[in-house]
Amino acid sequence: MEWVDGVKLNDQEAIEKQGLKILDLVNTGIQCSLRQLLEYGYFHADPHPGNLLATPDGKLAFLDFGMMSETPEGARSAIIGHVVHMVNRDYEAMAQDYYALDFLSPDVDVSPIVPALRDFFDDVINATVSELNFKTFVDGLGDVLYQYPFNVPAYYALILRSLTVLEGLALYADPDFKVLSASYPYFAKRLLTDPNPYLRDALIELLFKDGRFRWNRLENLLQQGRKDKDFSAKDALQPVLKLLLGPDGKELRVLVIKEATRVIEAVFLGSVSDASKSIPDFMRTLLFNGNANGPLMMNHNELRGMIELRDQVFRVWGLLRTSENFDPSLLQPILQVLREPEARSLGGHVAGGITQRLAARLLQQVLRLPESTPSSTS
Repeated sequence: MEWVDGVKLNDQEAIEKQGLKILDLVNTGIQCSLRQLLEYGYFHADPHPGNLLATPDGKLAFLDFGMMSETPEGARSAIIGHVVHMVNRDYEAMAQDYYALDFLSPDVDVSPIVPALRDFFDDVINATVSELNFKTFVDGLGDVLYQYPFNVPAYYALILRSLTVLEGLALYADPDFKVLSASYPYFAKRLLTDPNPYLRDALIELLFKDGRFRWNRLENLLQQGRKDKDFSAKDALQPVLKLLLGPDGKELRVLVIKEATRVIEAVFLGSVSDASKSIPDFMRTLLFNGNANGPLMMNHNELRGMIELRDQVFRVWGLLRTSENFDPSLLQPILQVLREPEARSLGGHVAGGITQRLAARLLQQVLRLPESTPSSTS
């Protein structure tokens, strides 16, 4: 027990007289609560203004620890995954999270829950997470919970209370403040860096879909995660990269190799397309059917997709390269995988495919043969 000098957080005038900004203090409270809830698992469940003081040196002091609660270890990871799944509209994954959260028994089928989640959240989630406030999220989730056989644990009710009170404080200072927007960099950072198997698997499922790597998802996670003060590029993706070389990473290695071949081809063909206007006419005819929109046996949409993929890869690389503590050697596991015999075979297939396209165009130009169309049975 000790005396703490400070001003209650709802006394905005007194706080500002000390040269402090109430929103900075509220954001500090949010970040503290997130770490209490999701790192240490022991949290202050009643952070109302009377229990939060702004100290003269600009710190935030928590008082009155009569209402505390614990977040089970398994639930901490599931909560992080749940928020990321919601932001990315992966409703099937959201429904699966309810098992880990202990909301549903393993024998309950979650498939009917997916349409209910989609119907609600597709209406309220706009292009960015900044448009969604915590109350909307809680109300929507509550509507779903009441329709199905959910059993909401006591700790979850106290989490809702804690975050709702914090959002109320934030809205008092700024009616446009969004707690989820302020919180999401923390969730993104944890998903990118935490070695917990649940979060590692959630990251893989988020990034890979139907055998394709979703670069836009990685770009968004990096953009958001970098906003968290504790983000370290040194730790980003490390749990997944370590899995890549492990005995359980065989399926992931196949996906990485296939994606690497797509990226190689996209960089090559995208760069050739960019340079097409500055190369001699003969080479441009050879490469592009006589115009910049008709690349080697590819239509305009295919080329555009290649260029978009190349640009996404470059943007992700730029985000990593300009992040603090980033070391390119951290990506060594990918290079090791790409040196494996299977990877060399696929890489040769891509290079060979590009060479084959060039050779076919050359033959057509020299012999003036008509363009051939692939057989439907080939």
